[in-house]
Amino acid sequence: MDLELSEEQALLQKTARDFAEREVAPRAKHLDAEGEWPADLVKRLAELGLLGVAIKEEDGGAGFDNVSYALAMEEVSRACASVGVIMSANNSLVCDPISRYATPEQKERFLKPLASGQHLGCFGLTEPMSGSDAGTMATFAEKDGDHWLISGSKNFITNGPHAQTIVLFAMTTKNVGHKGITAFLIPTDSPGFVCSKPDEKLGIHAAHSCTVFLENVRIPDTYRLGGVGDGFKVAMSTLDGGRIGIASQAIGIARAAFEKSVAYSKERKTFGTPLADKQAIQFMLADMATDIDAARLLTHRAAMMKDKKIRHSKESAMAKLFASEMATRVTHKGIQIHGGLGYTRECDAERHYRDARITEIYEGTSEIMRIVISANVLKE
Repeated sequence: MDLELSEEQALLQKTARDFAEREVAPRAKHLDAEGEWPADLVKRLAELGLLGVAIKEEDGGAGFDNVSYALAMEEVSRACASVGVIMSANNSLVCDPISRYATPEQKERFLKPLASGQHLGCFGLTEPMSGSDAGTMATFAEKDGDHWLISGSKNFITNGPHAQTIVLFAMTTKNVGHKGITAFLIPTDSPGFVCSKPDEKLGIHAAHSCTVFLENVRIPDTYRLGGVGDGFKVAMSTLDGGRIGIASQAIGIARAAFEKSVAYSKERKTFGTPLADKQAIQFMLADMATDIDAARLLTHRAAMMKDKKIRHSKESAMAKLFASEMATRVTHKGIQIHGGLGYTRECDAERHYRDARITEIYEGTSEIMRIVISANVLKE
């Protein structure tokens, strides 16, 4: 595996880092405290090509690869995890499946405005009674001539209150489990489509999510993404790539906690010497640094495999599992190093800790990641 970045990858990393440090990081504490949707920063993501990083230029994207996407996600998430996941959802869960499964007409109608950032997208798989087990979803699409009538609900929809398009999954054949799922592209201004108020969450406060309701939403068959009954395949392959984005988000959160812990350990003195001189602190910093680098290597391996069109379900699951649990460990240590200050809102350490926790849950829980990994291992 070549660890040296290409000129293009390094350029995008620098662009994302400069943007994150100058425009995002100074706003992060306020966005978290107020739960404010960062509309101007989302607009800047679009202007910088960060809402369709790995999408071809002819389809409205920036034309970079998935390693570049992972690099950019880490930089943005290091500054603000909320802005990072807004970016991740549009790239991984919306643009990516459309780029791979859409017809040329669908790419023109949906992908170009989404990848260029003119529109924002969201992904509708999880339901109130159907999470990890997608085959139990209740949302149903019934054929009506050359249209579909869709009714049901989806919850925890990141970007939902602000999106113009949702990639939505519904049962089109009952009593056959996941084989009856079909994917659809639905404009959120369709009659019968309603968003609830944003969810109140532990962390990532500025990345609004919500429950969406569909009551006889009528869309043409030309808005179906992939074949009838192919929705589970679309969803699972989408999540394989999405886990690279969440792993990168987790690395960014952990890196922020680590860097601030290093700086604080050099400044704070106890018993006449800096914290950094204490072996207990040095050991924590060593573990944090090692964890972050290991997670990054796993994540970049998965991204490289995706770029080479090599099946990467196991590798993406490994990256997401390790990076998310790593972020919780690292941010936990970050609070410990900051002591009582780390437990207060005056310090960023507590925000990083809260933001890290969700990375072990969305786009596949740690338990599901272990199932994916073990299933692949046992096939080998």
